[in-house]
Amino acid sequence: MKRGALQGHEHTCYSLIHGHVWLCPLKKLLGQLRKLAGCTLFITGASRGIGKAIALKAARDGANIVIAAKTAEPHPKLPGTIYTAAEEIEAAGGRALPCIVNVRQEEQIISAVEKAVKTFGGIDILVNNASAISLTGTLETETKKVNLMMDVNVRGTYLTSKACLPYLRKSKNPHILNLSPPMNMKPIWFKNHCAYTISKYGMSMCVLGMAEEFKGEVAVNALWPKTAIHTAAMDMLGGSGIEKQCRKTDIIADAAYCILTKPKSFTGNFIIDEVLLREEGVKDFDVYAIAPGHPLMPDFFLDAETDMTESHGASQASDGAKANKESAPAGPVAETFRLIQGELNKEMVKSTQGVFQFELSGDEGGTWYLDLKTSSGSAGFGKPPAAADVVMSMSSGDFVKMFTGKLKPTMAFMSGKLRIKGNMALAVKLEKMLTQFNAKL
Repeated sequence: MKRGALQGHEHTCYSLIHGHVWLCPLKKLLGQLRKLAGCTLFITGASRGIGKAIALKAARDGANIVIAAKTAEPHPKLPGTIYTAAEEIEAAGGRALPCIVNVRQEEQIISAVEKAVKTFGGIDILVNNASAISLTGTLETETKKVNLMMDVNVRGTYLTSKACLPYLRKSKNPHILNLSPPMNMKPIWFKNHCAYTISKYGMSMCVLGMAEEFKGEVAVNALWPKTAIHTAAMDMLGGSGIEKQCRKTDIIADAAYCILTKPKSFTGNFIIDEVLLREEGVKDFDVYAIAPGHPLMPDFFLDAETDMTESHGASQASDGAKANKESAPAGPVAETFRLIQGELNKEMVKSTQGVFQFELSGDEGGTWYLDLKTSSGSAGFGKPPAAADVVMSMSSGDFVKMFTGKLKPTMAFMSGKLRIKGNMALAVKLEKMLTQFNAKL
């Protein structure tokens, strides 16, 4: 190889001595390019999804990864264990330490931290990724679900940070990164899933407090996606077809890498993945899309989506009086329900077993229903014949779009166009059933 083969890197050169190529300067350059080489990352929930994506990104630099997750045996619905993740991390070029950690158990956190320090000599980076979610209203959220979200999201983040901090303070460039949102205090983000919002904002409050408490010693930041990210858990939550509205976990991994390779003076920030990557010079975001060109589902808690949902809330309030009309208004909604009635059958009722009530605003505002619980089913204007299992509130225009396939229910819900109270599992069933209606409506 000729001298100057890597022209432009002034500190790199090749020397031919007795027929051998000396690569010490090249090794130094590679060390600079692989910014996380030799660093130890402690990542909660790293057996799959976003946590594993961040782990693999760091592993390609030659980092050490502590996989702190609770899946040791294969899950019936979710892929991956701490051991399969370890195999992937080592194949990518990193070193892996799989540790069984349920962040609800403090002793398991402490034990994993001690193993990490014994194995790798310290901890340089903590990623608090483990999280629990239940998008249900106050009366619909069981106490055990409240406890789960508070224990995993808030308490787990706090205790894992506490256990790692003594070792992080000894690192040259330590970071804590929480996968949590900027705190948007507009009521729209509380009223539909109050417990979940409180738990995620608890993670964000850890960023606010610890960034100030450990300023100059440890960088503490938060990262949140601009759009929904496709994971196996998202499939379980949103039903089939949702992946087209999502981005890959790669966008979070790339944004996390940018944050974790910055100096520790970069602290106390609430970062949106796309915003950061644009600042870093990324221009092509289609590479992150599951289905390039397909509309993307916005994520929770972001201002643009908040403004949109508030405008819909005002519309519903101004049209509230229309909900008590005695006769069904004529128009697209009435026609949609007429067609739905014609498609109902006993098999559909048997497989669904749910009553849906729609509170619509706008030109065809009022109460409508879809009974998929009794007899051969029924649909129409007014209160349902039996108590509703799910109540959905939206504009009449968005309702028609949803039932004709022009608006995905999950996207409508996450953008604030659709509000849901009641049985979320039945709401997901209805979304799957819409694919049967779409071709005929």
